[in-house]
Amino acid sequence: MSRPDILQLGPYPDWDQTPLDAAFTMHRLDLAEDADTFLAEVGPRIRGIATKGDVGASRRIIAACPALEVIAVYGVGFDAVDIETCRARGIAVTNTPDVLTGDVADFAVAMTLALSRELVANDAWVRSGDWSRKGAPPLGRRVWGQRAGILGLGRIGEAVARRLAAFDMTIAYSARSPKATPSDWRYIPDPVALAEASDILILTLAVSGETRHIVDEKVLDALGPNGMLVNVARAAAVDEDALIRALAEGRLGGAALDVFEGEPDLDPRIPDLPNVLLQPHQASATMRTRKEMGQLMRDNLTAHFEGRPLLTPVP
Repeated sequence: MSRPDILQLGPYPDWDQTPLDAAFTMHRLDLAEDADTFLAEVGPRIRGIATKGDVGASRRIIAACPALEVIAVYGVGFDAVDIETCRARGIAVTNTPDVLTGDVADFAVAMTLALSRELVANDAWVRSGDWSRKGAPPLGRRVWGQRAGILGLGRIGEAVARRLAAFDMTIAYSARSPKATPSDWRYIPDPVALAEASDILILTLAVSGETRHIVDEKVLDALGPNGMLVNVARAAAVDEDALIRALAEGRLGGAALDVFEGEPDLDPRIPDLPNVLLQPHQASATMRTRKEMGQLMRDNLTAHFEGRPLLTPVP
């Protein structure tokens, strides 16, 4: 029996690439010298696409694959996949939820602590000799007992909230509808009102046309000069230009960012801001989680081509 032809849109670690190559006939669009020529050649044979959350699958790529049956996303976010086209054509889409929830939640808390207590700046203070030359660095901000706002209370948002509750923080959240949560968690559907009720606003929501730039100038101003923003979701959830201006003008106290528009190329204004903590899209970046993500992606592809139910289909 011939192996299914899979279009691969980005690189994977060897521990994923080797079993992918063994189980499927992989066609590496990411290595093609001319993407259009490559797609025209292999597109008619493609039955599956293996991609990443931030890469997705555009309408152009999907259109080039008339026999496409399934798109497997390595990651929880699927906003970069043209879901409308997939639904219209009956193309299944899968992602890798749950296996990365804990690590992303840990990372959100780590960023919150690092930003509040100036851990990176203080490390540099010691290494540079400023401690001996200038004395103690500027004071940080308290975390425990503060007000946390969770914008998007899905799996990851709930895991973040549980961790922050252990810091005796009050929890408020925004979601499409109220969730079954501890009685002291407050539901605030409006993002501006949520920001007003928060000292630290943490973004864990999925991005769609409805939520793109949901964190705009109004939300940032509501969070205010003493407030902090932590984003482990998608860059598109934030109006990045408005964020840069709010930080530069002191209308927002600080931001910890793991995602950026156009990453890995940053807006050149961002690294010059003194009140930001920057990370290279690392929220799920532990070896164990990445291996589990790859396994789940492959398991979804295998299940589809064996005629079994998908493990984690996108609704």
